[in-house]
Amino acid sequence: MRCEIIAVGTELLMGQIVNTNGAEMARDLAGLGIGVYYQTVVGDNEERLAEVFSLALKRADLIICSGGLGPTTDDITRETVARVLGLPLEQNEFWVKKLYEYFERVGRPLIQSNLRQAMLPRGGRLLPNDRGTAPGIFLEHEQRIFVLLPGPPGELLPMFRRQVIPLLRERLEQVEDLAVLQSKVLRVSGLGESLIAERIKDVLDKQDNPTIAPLARGGREVHLRLTARAGTAAEAARLLEDKAEEIRRILGDYIYGEDEEGLEHSVARLLWQKKMTIAVAESCSGGLLSHRLTDVPGSSLYMMAGLITYSNAAKADILGVDPQLIARRGAVSNGVALQMACGARRVGRAHIGIGITGIAGPDGGTAEKPVGLTYIALVDGGFDYCRDFHFWGSRQEIKERAAQTALHLLRLYLLGKL
Repeated sequence: MRCEIIAVGTELLMGQIVNTNGAEMARDLAGLGIGVYYQTVVGDNEERLAEVFSLALKRADLIICSGGLGPTTDDITRETVARVLGLPLEQNEFWVKKLYEYFERVGRPLIQSNLRQAMLPRGGRLLPNDRGTAPGIFLEHEQRIFVLLPGPPGELLPMFRRQVIPLLRERLEQVEDLAVLQSKVLRVSGLGESLIAERIKDVLDKQDNPTIAPLARGGREVHLRLTARAGTAAEAARLLEDKAEEIRRILGDYIYGEDEEGLEHSVARLLWQKKMTIAVAESCSGGLLSHRLTDVPGSSLYMMAGLITYSNAAKADILGVDPQLIARRGAVSNGVALQMACGARRVGRAHIGIGITGIAGPDGGTAEKPVGLTYIALVDGGFDYCRDFHFWGSRQEIKERAAQTALHLLRLYLLGKL
C-alpha cells in the first residue's frame, strides 16, 4: 500500500509551524508495513490543494490529509476533496448534536459556520474528536482509502492512533503476503558522520535488507537508522538485531543507545548503577550540561550541583579558582578547567566534578585562542582529566557541542574507557 500525506496550511509553508504530524504518522505507518512515498505541503488555496490531491490520486493507494477541517472560510480540505472525487457533502446528524452540546457546555453560541464541521463526503465514516470540534473522516472510494484529520497534533495524533490505525490494520489483514516494515536507530556520539561512514563502509556497501541511513543530528551526534522488511514482526526484528550487532562490533562504545534514548539517559543509567554523584561548573556552555543531566526523571539521585560561573570573579569566589592562574593563563585554559571541576566537586560534595570553559563567540576569539576553543575537565579525587576541543558553528551550536562532548566524556569515564 502506497501512501501520500498532504499537510494543508499556509502557516506550514511560511515556517510559522513545523509539520511534526507527518513524521509521527510516517513512523506509525511504517510499523504496519505501509510505505509513505510522498509528503506534500500546500497552502490554504482551493485550486492548489485540488491540484496536489489530483496528483496524489495517480500515485497513492492511501491519501491522508491533515489540516483545513475547521469552521472558517480558509478551511477548504473537506470541500476540495469532495469536489475532486465527485462526491456530495452530507450533514452528519450525530456530529451536529455533539456541536450543539459542546457550545452549550462552554457557554458560547453556536455560529452557523461551525456546522460545516459536520459535513462529510458521501460514504465517509466520521471519526469522533474528543479534543476539538473538527471530526476526522475515513473514506473508501474507488479502490483507495482517504483519511482527513484536523491539523493540531493534540487532536490529530490520538485520533490517528486510536481510530485510523485499527481501521487500516483491519484492511491490511485482508491482504496476502503483507510485508512488515520495522526500524531501529543506533545513536552514536564522539564520531562525525563521515568518519562513521568510513568505518562501516563495507557494511554500507553491502546493505540490502536492512537498509542503513546515517543521519547527522545538528552536529551533536549521528543516528544510524536501520530499516528491515519481512513477512513477520519477529523476522524483521531478527534482521535488525543481526545488522545492529555487526555495526556494534565495529563502532564499539561510540554507540551509546538506541531509538529514543538520549545520551543523558545513558549517562544517568550508569550513574545510578554505580551509585555515583556529580557536580558541574559551566562557563561557556551556560548551564546546558546541567539542563541535560537534570532532564532525566530521578536525576536528584546523582546530580548534586550545577554552577554557572561565567565571570572570573565567580570562578574565584564560588569555585576557588586561583585568580593568579586566571591572570597568567586566561579563563580559557587547561588549569582553570581543572580547578573549576575540583571546585564543583567540593561545593557539591559529589564523587565526580566537571568543569567547562571556552569561547562561544561570535566575538572574543584571538589567533591564539580562537572562537570555539573549549576546555573540558573531569575529576574524581584520584583521577584528573582535561582536554581542549575546537568546536565550530554558531554560538548556540558551540554551547551544544560542549555539553554533548562533556556527556560523552562522562560516559566513557563511567565505562572505564577514559
